[in-house]
Amino acid sequence: MPALICGSLAFDTIATFPGRFADQILPDHIHILNTSFLVPSLRREFGGCAGNIAYSLKKLGGEPLPMATVGADGDVYLARLRDLGIDARHVALLSECYSAQCHITTDRDNNQITAFHPGAMEHAVRLAIPNPRGEIAIGIIAPDGRDAMLRHAEQMAEAGIPFVFDPGQGLPLFNGDELRHFVKLATWVAVNDYEGRMLCDRTGVDLATLSRSHLKGLVVTLGHEGCDVWIDGNVTRVAGVQAEAVVDPTGCGDAFRAALLYGLERDWDLVRCVELGNRVGAIKIAAAGTQNHVLDPVALGLTPA
Repeated sequence: MPALICGSLAFDTIATFPGRFADQILPDHIHILNTSFLVPSLRREFGGCAGNIAYSLKKLGGEPLPMATVGADGDVYLARLRDLGIDARHVALLSECYSAQCHITTDRDNNQITAFHPGAMEHAVRLAIPNPRGEIAIGIIAPDGRDAMLRHAEQMAEAGIPFVFDPGQGLPLFNGDELRHFVKLATWVAVNDYEGRMLCDRTGVDLATLSRSHLKGLVVTLGHEGCDVWIDGNVTRVAGVQAEAVVDPTGCGDAFRAALLYGLERDWDLVRCVELGNRVGAIKIAAAGTQNHVLDPVALGLTPA
């Protein structure tokens, strides 16, 4: 059954800075910061959380159903989804604006500076959660327009769709009451380490306590160190997977979430879902771009050889 993916569709402009940001920024003069980075490498990729998650989920053998908005320049993205065999019936093209645009610069230590123009994403609140005859198995609320994230979380809960709340870089947009509301509606929560700290700070509730609520689980990703899986107040560390190469960290979180959805839709236990997520994330980081990595379901043990 399909997994409904609420989030952004964006075009990523990705640049590589061969030096270190730390060598170019003077901490004592940050209040008058005025610097530039020479980026010999530049490329444009398909991106956005919904697009990236849908790409990896499709490659794993899942049924992604992205729900998002693109702008007047979005025809090429719609064609891309169709070419991948991804159902785009819930992607709306808005002619009055541009699609979301993400400009990412990565230094030699894999630190990133990102500028994001939301464009059509800001109008995603116009979309409504579908659930014809209960045909959607699972959902995810990924970074999107602020109002859209709130509305779609409420609509998923009303429709009885179990979903992952994965606020990502959108988390700072919400205050403590709003974040507590999200958690109350969600079935699972997924955050990285920094987001987890911010979630606890704003809600006034620690991870152990959050996991002892109605949630079926809370996942905290820790980069190459793996993940912490919290269930009923107990935490399990799931080791990371060594990547063959560290080429581009952009989109690794989205690849992880795709694997998480794949496993949850099949009623796997959460630790097994996270183990697959770590493997898929390690594959993604070895490829440039967010939607260029190759996933082999046979090699991953998802289908028989």
